[in-house]
Amino acid sequence: MFKTFLASLLGALTIFVLGTVGMARDIGPVTNLPIPRYVSMKASEGNVRRGPSLTHRIDWVFKHRDMPLQITAEFGHWRRVEDRDGQGGWVHYSLLSGVRTVIVEENMLAIHMRPDLEAPVAAALEAGVIAKLGKCGPEWCHVKSGGYRGWAPKSRLWGVMQDEIRN
Repeated sequence: MFKTFLASLLGALTIFVLGTVGMARDIGPVTNLPIPRYVSMKASEGNVRRGPSLTHRIDWVFKHRDMPLQITAEFGHWRRVEDRDGQGGWVHYSLLSGVRTVIVEENMLAIHMRPDLEAPVAAALEAGVIAKLGKCGPEWCHVKSGGYRGWAPKSRLWGVMQDEIRN
């Protein structure tokens, strides 16, 4: 009886573990970091190419330092990135930074002194403002922009995964 119970438990645990692994994000073949993941523009200008080499055509140029981008693929020294509008291409890794930033998605977004809608408001940020990303809990993230700092609902920010926790 105990052997049957143990075999059933082991089977259920195996199914759970395999199911959990299936839900995990992919791992980048170059960096071994999760894909997708967020980074920011280190440079004030960066060419966005059709493919991962200097011989590929430049489709456009990102022109905003600290702009958050989502990495969706890796190849050698190149990262395929997307902006908040889903536009992107291949960018050389030297143009990217691990410093995390977000874009405010709601006009006049109130940032609070604590992660609570009833907490005092520290400032209001316009839509499109880029803010440095700090700690994030399940629903709130700490942000800094223009000398102001406070907590914003994670759902109103682009550049952070909705299930991401940052300490």
